[in-house]
Amino acid sequence: MNRQQWLACLAVAPWQLGAWAMDPQKIELGPVNLTPTLEISERYDDNFRTLDRDEESAWITSVKPTLLFTRETRNTGYQFEYSADSQTYLDHASANHVDHDANLRGAWAFDARNRLDGTLTYRRGEDTADTADDRENDKYTQQGGRLKYSFGALSAMNQLELGGGYVQQRYRNGGGINDDKERNTSNVVGTWFHRLGGSTRGLVELSYADYDYLDAAYRNSKGTRVLVGIDRDVSAKLSGMARVGYERKDFDSSTSNDYGSGTWEVGMDYKPRDYSVFSVNLRRAFDEGDDGANTVHVTSSRLGWRHTWSPFFATDTHVRHAERDYLGTGGRQDKLNSAGAELIYTATRWAEVSLGYQRWDNDSNVASEEYVRNIYLLSVKFTL
Repeated sequence: MNRQQWLACLAVAPWQLGAWAMDPQKIELGPVNLTPTLEISERYDDNFRTLDRDEESAWITSVKPTLLFTRETRNTGYQFEYSADSQTYLDHASANHVDHDANLRGAWAFDARNRLDGTLTYRRGEDTADTADDRENDKYTQQGGRLKYSFGALSAMNQLELGGGYVQQRYRNGGGINDDKERNTSNVVGTWFHRLGGSTRGLVELSYADYDYLDAAYRNSKGTRVLVGIDRDVSAKLSGMARVGYERKDFDSSTSNDYGSGTWEVGMDYKPRDYSVFSVNLRRAFDEGDDGANTVHVTSSRLGWRHTWSPFFATDTHVRHAERDYLGTGGRQDKLNSAGAELIYTATRWAEVSLGYQRWDNDSNVASEEYVRNIYLLSVKFTL
């Protein structure tokens, strides 16, 4: 991969991954290209407030326009993406909301050995499921940024990456709802890559994160991780990253217990054919606390399969299992099983129709936290 290909991957890859079967066309606006899309969907959710024992159901209409601006030169690449997702809940007006997402990304190749990429993100959203109050959406705002410096030629035996980021999370609920989740998070990561041969690199990664809560000092903590693993190029038949190691969660307060555990992250794709992809995602890590817990220890696995049956039809299926231990509480433990399937019909290059189904089944040793949720979805996506 040369420098120009690297820039193109950084600036455009997220969009290409999101476009499963369509071929969006760009509008040239001087030095900038614009790619607009519009997705309209109708879904039926039989339990959109999972904390409500009455299992409220609703028909939900979503209208989501997206604008993607890109600019590329010989040594730089830029991308700005904005989307607004308007969701209307029939007979439940209090749940209606509009989610806003904005992402600005840049990539700079100074020479063959020195590269830099950065991201600024903003999200203003609302959640209706598993909320702090069963009568009100969780209304949150997240904003932050990340910067990563890479040293070493792309074809060299060794490369080094140094990065850092900051995320601010706030809630707009009244009456103190979700105040205990407001926090500032900063982190630094260093990764050394060593080429093992062909498209495979070994890696060693060290990371440190600081979690500073505004109204829940007992959750203030420092997180550290040491990982080793492999990284395979996306052009290979088997591609992705696998890392294993050890993680610690050390709390500032003497009244909160510290925790340590083995940790791993796996995200691999296997492509036996160009038209068929199997994906495996595994994760074991500490997440931030919820429902009174200091931290939540999560172990999850996901298996997916995407297959194109013809130029017009494709399917996307997945199953997932997750175990969540709520530490620092009365010993709550959840086991969540979920599955989904989607049939995708590409009517033309600029239009796509999908029909899908998703199911969640949460089993918990706390009876009030158990739920079953089914979603039926019909979606239409348009582009130029």
